[in-house]
Amino acid sequence: MDAIAKIRERARKKMKSIVLPEYYDKRVAEAARIIEDEGLAKVTLFTEDMVDKSEKERYIQEYYEIYKNKDIDLEAVRKLFEDVLYYAAMMTREGKFDGLVAGAAHTTADVVRSSMRCIGIDERITLISSCFIMAVPDCPYGSDGVFVYADCGVIPDPNARQLSCIALSAAELAGKVLDLAPRIAFLSYSTKGSARAKSTDKIFEALAMLKKMAPDLAADGEMQVDAAIVPEVAKIKYPDSPIGGKANVLIFPNLEAGNIGYKLTQRLAKARALGPLLLGLNKPASDLSRGCLVEDVVDCVAVTAIRAQ
Repeated sequence: MDAIAKIRERARKKMKSIVLPEYYDKRVAEAARIIEDEGLAKVTLFTEDMVDKSEKERYIQEYYEIYKNKDIDLEAVRKLFEDVLYYAAMMTREGKFDGLVAGAAHTTADVVRSSMRCIGIDERITLISSCFIMAVPDCPYGSDGVFVYADCGVIPDPNARQLSCIALSAAELAGKVLDLAPRIAFLSYSTKGSARAKSTDKIFEALAMLKKMAPDLAADGEMQVDAAIVPEVAKIKYPDSPIGGKANVLIFPNLEAGNIGYKLTQRLAKARALGPLLLGLNKPASDLSRGCLVEDVVDCVAVTAIRAQ
């Protein structure tokens, strides 16, 4: 059974309620039908006529009270809530849904902003980031071709502390969703001091912080990608690495590298790319590419459901 089939199977074991606020998108509507037919989640295609006016007003007032010190007025909040995305995110915050999936018709910025402000950020992680599950066919690397790539969608130039939090969040997703023992590699153009720069110093600090937060996690860096995922190269470039060229969670030094890396893998290796899966929230949420296929929506809902279990 391949990685995607396993994800769908795990989602079925404990049904969770997932809201899809982009009811007007044909791909999302078709995905909702498939999800129901396959029993992957209790999915709600949330339409405008499902909005309760009094509840909406309560959500507007709550949102305003939380963020009124950030130079936002009540009319601006009302304008935000004209989009059911914000209403659905507030329902998820309250536990009326277990998770949220959007992005087929919204930008990543829209989905991140609504999720961050309505669902809220996990105080343990303290920041929102994202990852992709990459399933590469006929690939001996990672965990039989399965990887988690992070961050590929949110933080442009993470500092050391942010990198460590991204790594921790991505590792937890790998364990929860994929049932993998995470092996984390902080990627760079350098392998353990073969070059020195501010960027490599940042990775050294991030690794030290991660080890303090989660001393039992297998993690190493800085590492070139071949030393991270190819055991034969690791023996030459970095024989003492605890990862041993078997990394399955790849942490990119910045958003440029992460975004380029996942798209190259997707297009050149014909990999499935599930995500962006948002990390660091109080409840699970997933973004979608606006170019997503129906099967992408289905599988992101399955991942979100597993995370809510």
